[in-house]
Amino acid sequence: MDRIGYGEDIHQLVKGRKLVLGGIEIPFDKGLLGHSDADVVCHALADALLGALALGDIGQHFPDNDPQYKNADSTLLLADVYQLILANGYEINNIDLSISLERPHIATYLLAMRKKLCSLLSIALDVMSIKAMTNEGLDAVGRGEACRATAIVLLREK
Repeated sequence: MDRIGYGEDIHQLVKGRKLVLGGIEIPFDKGLLGHSDADVVCHALADALLGALALGDIGQHFPDNDPQYKNADSTLLLADVYQLILANGYEINNIDLSISLERPHIATYLLAMRKKLCSLLSIALDVMSIKAMTNEGLDAVGRGEACRATAIVLLREK
């Protein structure tokens, strides 16, 4: 049986934090505010994977009030979620991710993100798409105050 999951995450951009998206550090004068490294790409993808199998959400598995996840590398959290997917007898068929961010422009980092995440999830590059977009000046993302990521996954039973 195939299972579809959807995930979305948004974090505020603030000075004094690193900007990490899809496990890749991107040079910028602001980063994402959160308990972990606040990598919205990994968080949205983890939620999509968990949602596909009705396993809750990232906050249930990695609570933001748990000190062990303070400044955690979100790729490690995503790796734990992936192990849950495998343990439940599923594998990833495909992933489609979108990142909404006004600045900086991240098109040159998308391939590095895909390579890092595909390696982490043991999938081929052609199984994952990552797209970047702006919000054309609309809402918190468009004003440069936040970054949002959305993910859709299709899992198939092994």
